[in-house]
Amino acid sequence: MSEVLVLYYSRHGHVAAMADHIARGILSVPGSTARLRTVPPWGAAPDAIPDDGPPFVTKDDLRDCAGLALGSPTRFGNMAAPMKAFWDSTTDLWLSGALIDKPAAVFTASASLHGGQESTLLTMMLPLLHHGMVIVGLPYSEPALLSTTTGGTPYGPSHVAGANDERALSTAERELCTALGRRLAHLAARLSV
Repeated sequence: MSEVLVLYYSRHGHVAAMADHIARGILSVPGSTARLRTVPPWGAAPDAIPDDGPPFVTKDDLRDCAGLALGSPTRFGNMAAPMKAFWDSTTDLWLSGALIDKPAAVFTASASLHGGQESTLLTMMLPLLHHGMVIVGLPYSEPALLSTTTGGTPYGPSHVAGANDERALSTAERELCTALGRRLAHLAARLSV
C-alpha cells in the first residue's frame, strides 16, 4: 500500500473540499490510500483534537507518507500562517532527510481570480524543495486545464471562492483536483519502490 498524505488548512471549507477531491483521485489508484490531516489554527495547541474534520498533522504523518498533497488558502500571495508555522517546525525532518525523493503537489483557493493563487502555489513549493521532495504539477494533457474559466493552473489545482465564499468548486476545479490525486498516487507508488 502506498499512502499519500493530504495536508491542508481551510477556514471556509473550500480548501477542504479540494482536499476531498484530491483524496478521491488518490483512492482511485489501486494500492493507494489517502490520509487527510490539517494544521491547528492560531492559538490551538498542536496536540489538541479538532472539533470536526481530520486530526491535526504530526511529523510522523510526513515521515510515514509515500507522497504529499499540500493545500492552503491564499493569504497575500502566500500560504496561510498556520500552515507556514507547521513547516517552520520541520527542521528535524529536514536534517534527517525524511522527505527526500517523495512526490509532492500543492493546491489553493482565493476569493478572487487574481488573488495570488499562482504565487501561493509557488511559495508553497519552496519548503518542499528544501526538504528534497519531487514537485508534481498538472500537465496540459488534462482537458480541464485548457477549458477552465475558474481556477486551475499547471502548478496545481486552484479554486475561486468569490468575495463572500459563495462559489462551490466548479466542474473543472473538481476534475483537476481528482486528476492531481491520481497523478500523485501513481508517482508515489513508482518512487517508493
